[in-house]
Amino acid sequence: MRFFRLFKILSAVISFGLDEFLLAHESVSWLRKPLNALLFMRNISEPRAVRLRLALESLGPIFVKFGQMLSTRRDLMPTDLADELAKLQDQVPPFSSRIALSILAAAYHKPLLEVFKTFDETPIASASVAQVHFAVLHDGREVAVKILRPGITRIIAHDIALLKVAADLIASLWADGRRLKPRLVIEEFEKHLNDELDLTREAANGSQLRRNFASSNLLLVPEMFWDYCTTDVMVMQRMYGMPISQVDALRTAGIDIPKLAANGVEIFYTQVFRDGFFHADMHPGNVMVAPDGRYIALDFGIMGTLTDVDKNYLAQNFLAFFRRDYKRVAEVHIESGWAPAETRVDELESAIRAVCEPIFDRPLREVSFGRVLLRLFQTSRRFGIEIQPQLVLLQKTLLNIEGLGLQLDPELDLWKTAKPWLERWMSEQIGWRGLIRSFKEEAPRYASILPHLPRLLHQRLLENPTAGLESNMQQLLAQQKRRNTLLTIMVGILLLQTAWILLG
Repeated sequence: MRFFRLFKILSAVISFGLDEFLLAHESVSWLRKPLNALLFMRNISEPRAVRLRLALESLGPIFVKFGQMLSTRRDLMPTDLADELAKLQDQVPPFSSRIALSILAAAYHKPLLEVFKTFDETPIASASVAQVHFAVLHDGREVAVKILRPGITRIIAHDIALLKVAADLIASLWADGRRLKPRLVIEEFEKHLNDELDLTREAANGSQLRRNFASSNLLLVPEMFWDYCTTDVMVMQRMYGMPISQVDALRTAGIDIPKLAANGVEIFYTQVFRDGFFHADMHPGNVMVAPDGRYIALDFGIMGTLTDVDKNYLAQNFLAFFRRDYKRVAEVHIESGWAPAETRVDELESAIRAVCEPIFDRPLREVSFGRVLLRLFQTSRRFGIEIQPQLVLLQKTLLNIEGLGLQLDPELDLWKTAKPWLERWMSEQIGWRGLIRSFKEEAPRYASILPHLPRLLHQRLLENPTAGLESNMQQLLAQQKRRNTLLTIMVGILLLQTAWILLG
């Protein structure tokens, strides 16, 4: 089966003339004419951008997602390719309404009009994994109905299997293969793709994000209607807004575009560092703008999470980077284990400075992220810095955010926008505010432990694992030391409880 899937990929490359991209380099460009002569029967009259989009659509969801990501990187892609690939965000050819209705009938086991008052059979949007229809519930609430593409699980499984084979080849044949951990990266990607194929999980993700931003004046998240959600169908509140990619229309509607771009940066850092739970598929097809200027998040199939440890190291990295403290950036890389323990701090500091210093105090339009990423890759290879699979989604999301920022406001200075927010967050985590917050969080736990301490102390004093080896005096001293330690703990707990009550 993998062979046939590989054959289909190669067939798409040839039939859509994608060899044009492979043979663009002057060292192999001489092969183009002989190959075109050999394949004279194929029709490649369409522009290259259209052929690329059609090829990705024909190959399925993983390739469509790759095209979606490329479409946001207008600093890396030619304009014609970026414009055409943007159609992959919500204009993938839909499956038939007959199939959609049959999926709904199987999900609800009742006639469609008993579930919805009205249902629009024409999809409003269609992407790689699912398509969306508008409907109205019998109580009058307007909803968006997301329906999973039939057969999508099997297609993705085949593609993932091919990617794993490719990852193993890279790890074994390429000098950098082991350091880049391609197999672990693919497995991380597979986990999130499988999550995306369960729409109840996506609905749960949306509910969590909605709670996280319940009082926010920056981001709106639709409500999920759980009575109508299954693994193949998700029903959520219909949201009204304009696509974020229509910048001219947004400007005409009175939206402050520079403020919108800056708010996007703040939303990203809030999700990552405050919550450790972030939307990891932020291409323009999944984002709208409300009439009041707030972002509207859609499609919650791929969400990233971070542990407190990763959040802490990332925050220190970002803050040191924004302060141009390259020595601290190098130290954090070593302390976190991302760089080998034997790495010389001064050498890594110098290398990071050479990459990062030229991009400071520059708007997005003057920063070539392609060149920056290339130099960062060369630096990581030189120092043996390993890829962290748990951060791959974050890196992908950061690229999407930068792409959105570039479309909205090329004058945006990412560093100046992010630095005040991150400094405030760090103060709340490790400053006096963080200390007070920790006291308030931990005091109830101490209060539940306190009544048990006398019993635990009595049990401990009855234990004597070193009987026969210590003198009576030594035992008495040890017991006295334990009593003093216990007294100190109890006094500390009482102080914490007092502080919590006074501050609560």
